[in-house]
Amino acid sequence: MTVQRLDTIRVEKPWGRHSLWPGFSNPRADQPAIGEIWFDTPEGQDAVLLVKYLFTSERLSIQVHPNDEQARAAGYERGKEEVWVILAADPGATIALGTIAPMIAAELRASALDGSIETLVNWKPVTAGDVIYSPAGTVHAIGAGITLIEVQQNVDLTYRLYDYGRPRELHLDAGVAVAVAEPFAAVPVIGEIGEGRMLLANSDKFTLERWDDRARSLTLEPGRPAWLIPVKGGGVIKGERYQAGECWLVSDEAEIRPDNGADLLVACGIAIKSSLL
Repeated sequence: MTVQRLDTIRVEKPWGRHSLWPGFSNPRADQPAIGEIWFDTPEGQDAVLLVKYLFTSERLSIQVHPNDEQARAAGYERGKEEVWVILAADPGATIALGTIAPMIAAELRASALDGSIETLVNWKPVTAGDVIYSPAGTVHAIGAGITLIEVQQNVDLTYRLYDYGRPRELHLDAGVAVAVAEPFAAVPVIGEIGEGRMLLANSDKFTLERWDDRARSLTLEPGRPAWLIPVKGGGVIKGERYQAGECWLVSDEAEIRPDNGADLLVACGIAIKSSLL
């Protein structure tokens, strides 16, 4: 198939919520909170990207991810870089990005052990519409009261440095070894690259664009699919109806006809070729 609607996986988290986002059913009050929704690539397909929604009611752990070389040395297929598109944020919501001042490995480890790392990372305010690219090695934590879409390299590999006393495993040796403990240098959003086309992320790992409601064609290289993430509204792709709360995997060529007012994210491992219809 050249278009596939991906299955959703609801992930329970201690920092999750019972109020999610339009397009997703809320868990009942007597059910565990949902913190993440993953979109599962069919078995046997080695997808280079993974798309998630995150819903936070508490701070996530302070953590770090390795780069490709470091991850492969640890036996994984790839490292993890990620981009966050903030959909909603409570007043005062923050994300920790980098450390306030440069820290050597011994200082980072000691701060994780005594808890002072919580005040040594740089908590930055976020609002709806913000886009943040987090390179591998960035010491980071997503704060409470945030709903976001995350596009990441497809690997389940997180090194927790600090978890506020929660009874979960930490990975101090591995995390300190790969951490770049220094002030965060934001990667700028490139901006408009065509009519109704915004380039949000453009790295050697993947690209992410935001499209408005104009009909477009999408042309992809063999073996290099794209992920379509309807943020608001719906539309039609190759005769298939899509809507917010879904994620579609597209290969080959496709025509995309969004509904009026629709909002669409498109991610790919390489630059996207598209034109208006």
